[in-house]
Amino acid sequence: MKQLLLLFLLFAVTARAQEKMQWPQKKKAVIVLTYDDGLLSQLNVAVPQLKAAHFPATFFLTGDANSQTIPRWRELSKQGFELGNHTIFHPCLGVDDNPVPSDHYTPYGIIREIEVMNHLLNAIDGKNSRTYAYPCAETTVGEGKDYVDTLRKYALVKYARIGGDASDGVITDFKHLDPLRIPSFGVEDGTGADKLIAFVKSIEQKGGMGVIMLHGIGGDYITVSAKAHQELLNYLNKNRKTIWVTTFQQAMDFVIKNSKTQLSEAK
Repeated sequence: MKQLLLLFLLFAVTARAQEKMQWPQKKKAVIVLTYDDGLLSQLNVAVPQLKAAHFPATFFLTGDANSQTIPRWRELSKQGFELGNHTIFHPCLGVDDNPVPSDHYTPYGIIREIEVMNHLLNAIDGKNSRTYAYPCAETTVGEGKDYVDTLRKYALVKYARIGGDASDGVITDFKHLDPLRIPSFGVEDGTGADKLIAFVKSIEQKGGMGVIMLHGIGGDYITVSAKAHQELLNYLNKNRKTIWVTTFQQAMDFVIKNSKTQLSEAK
């Protein structure tokens, strides 16, 4: 009898853990396309492809935005694209080719930099609500000091994206999701359309959310070819009735608003 009771309880806990989010318009899954560093290849290649497919996306900008690119970013914001915070100097730990290493940063130091970048972004798009992507997907600065809770304390951003591989990026446990540690699929240099589409399919199969971290599109660095990017968009377009493609903030706003109510109702 005790064994049967334990099996029943185990089944009940597993069933609750597997409850799927009910996405808008009866969509089966959510894909969020994010692009880091505000690169020219994103403006020149990714954006035209996204516009042609009528898909929004999130671009995490740094202080490298200049007089030539700022008007273009401002116009994209007006068209429904999200501009996110990626710090002013993009500091990373022990990276030789990074102009500003984060080895001597303190948690407060990088918080201050995020705050200044928020001001720059506000000057570009006039918005106050902001999301964030950790440079190099690192949540630590200095001698391994984690600054996530410091970021949480100062409430400068609503949500923050970290990195990961394809398996890490499949989000299904929304009840325990930390809004300042949202995992993503960090796309590597030369990744083909087959791998990108396979990730999307894994999200579809599990009814979850997938955040894709991209950099160069058809140029720059950590590059996905223009062809592979287009094939990914073609797949999303073909399945747009069942896949919700939206910005990082819009997806997370929905998750935060609905995860507790939906999952509590499902109990």
